[in-house]
Amino acid sequence: SASIPAAVMAMGVFRLLRRGTLLEANAVQTAASAGESLVAGAIFTLPALVMMGFWQSFNYWESTLILLVGGLLGVLFTIPLRKALIVFQKLQFPEGVATAEVLRSGAEGGRRVAYLVQAALIGAAFKLLGGGMHLWDEVVERAAHIKGKWLAYAGMNISPALLAVGYIVGINIAVLIFIGGLISWWVAMPLYASWAGAAIADPVGDAYAIWSSQIRYLGVGAMVVGGLWAIIQLVPALRFALRSSLDSYREKAEQERTEKDLPFPLIWGGIALMTVPIFLIYHYHIGAMGIALFLTAFAVGAGFLFSTVAGYMAGLVGSSNNPISGVTIATILIVSLLLLAFLGTGSAKGPALAILVGAVVCSAAAIAGDNMQDLKTGYVVGATPWKQQVMQLSGVAAAAFFIAPILDLLNTSYGFGPRTAAHPSALPAPQATLMQSVAEGVFGQHLPWVMIAAGMVLGAVVIAADVWLKRRGSAFRLPVLAVAVGLYLPLELDGAIFIGGLVNWWVKRRSGQVGQSGILAASGLITGEALMGILLAVPIVMTGDPHVLAVSRHLPSWGALLLFILIVAWLYRTAARRVADG
Repeated sequence: SASIPAAVMAMGVFRLLRRGTLLEANAVQTAASAGESLVAGAIFTLPALVMMGFWQSFNYWESTLILLVGGLLGVLFTIPLRKALIVFQKLQFPEGVATAEVLRSGAEGGRRVAYLVQAALIGAAFKLLGGGMHLWDEVVERAAHIKGKWLAYAGMNISPALLAVGYIVGINIAVLIFIGGLISWWVAMPLYASWAGAAIADPVGDAYAIWSSQIRYLGVGAMVVGGLWAIIQLVPALRFALRSSLDSYREKAEQERTEKDLPFPLIWGGIALMTVPIFLIYHYHIGAMGIALFLTAFAVGAGFLFSTVAGYMAGLVGSSNNPISGVTIATILIVSLLLLAFLGTGSAKGPALAILVGAVVCSAAAIAGDNMQDLKTGYVVGATPWKQQVMQLSGVAAAAFFIAPILDLLNTSYGFGPRTAAHPSALPAPQATLMQSVAEGVFGQHLPWVMIAAGMVLGAVVIAADVWLKRRGSAFRLPVLAVAVGLYLPLELDGAIFIGGLVNWWVKRRSGQVGQSGILAASGLITGEALMGILLAVPIVMTGDPHVLAVSRHLPSWGALLLFILIVAWLYRTAARRVADG
């Protein structure tokens, strides 16, 4: 979630200008945080259209319209939920409360900005030296065939950003992600390799080939079950939210400033207006009005349902742990099966249409969680809801016009998907790759249904265990979607996230709490590495050489790991020593 860094930067700028109130900083933060959520909707889905060859590059206007419409729908869908989830049910919304604390402690804004900037410089420098100058390999990995039968793999991505992700999500989620990775890579993969056999020339390549074609579909099955379970859990809350919103609209009594939302007619009128560009995009690609109308209705209906899921889950576990990829996979699988009945297996456009529907739903769900967090922040600090909602709509509109060119720049310089000779530093885009595989697998009828079924069974077992833990009142829980994420991510990512979770646990064990200084430091590591990655893309695109900045000397793996360990130690000291300040 970008809400906390956005709040810190807003207050830092206001301090430099020697003006600005807490509510003005809250308004700026509300608009600024929308971009991060909308990017999630984009990066989880749109690269699939390029990887499957449907787009040769990121079509600017089509990409922008999809993200704009999906994001605006996400805001509009969640406005009626504000009173039900925030005021009446009083859900936690952890990042929303944390952001409110940052805003209230505005007198320390300069110190907080320093945490963010220092961490961003460290993240940027690490990315420049590793990803730009290639002083070391960004992934340390080994694989081997044991007795010519079993395939063993171990690896870790030495990325400060992934370390920071683990710190932010905490030990519970980080452990579950890592467990999911161990099940896929240390249990399922060796068993599959021993049964199916594998070449022995390139063990690392064999491991990724088996993971890509078979093992990660365990995550698909678990994601589908997890998404459906989330919906089932939310049925009572959804009914309550809709009833409360309608009752509030029917009441004609004068409302307090802190209770006023955008009026219902404007909300429903906006939703109806958003269906027009969605229909035009779908009709342009399919040419059949009936199917285009069906896809539009499905996108809006699923968007509302999953925006509700995302808003509720943000209240329980925060935006960073929201099951956006899970509900999107469920959407794409369902719409792919429905389109298969309409178009048949020979349709070349079917998989792309499923991704286009998923992109709208994913953008709406991602923004919904962010919007609810920001409305919780406003509720705590006494903001006016309708003004926040206008700022969120403005933030979505502003961000939508800048995402496609950045995606195109990244695609041209790095590429998306599996690493190849042409793109040795390709961005994995695990969610988009998975969306592509699901959509194409349904129409090509080559999905590994055995693996998907096994993943669904595994997901059901995790859900049953989580229900048991809940009844026992255990502090440790087993959210199925966290395990599912670990199942389909490369183990190299799971390991780095796990270490970040351990740092979070160490800090909390020593200090009894996790202060905002650690959150800001982690956010800075992510920000610095991400921005440097985009800056490095410029010379790569200009020269066409992915190694344009590479130097001749190369640091051995143990040296790179040592640097990574130093960053781990720095994050721990920053978070633990300054808990009182943060």
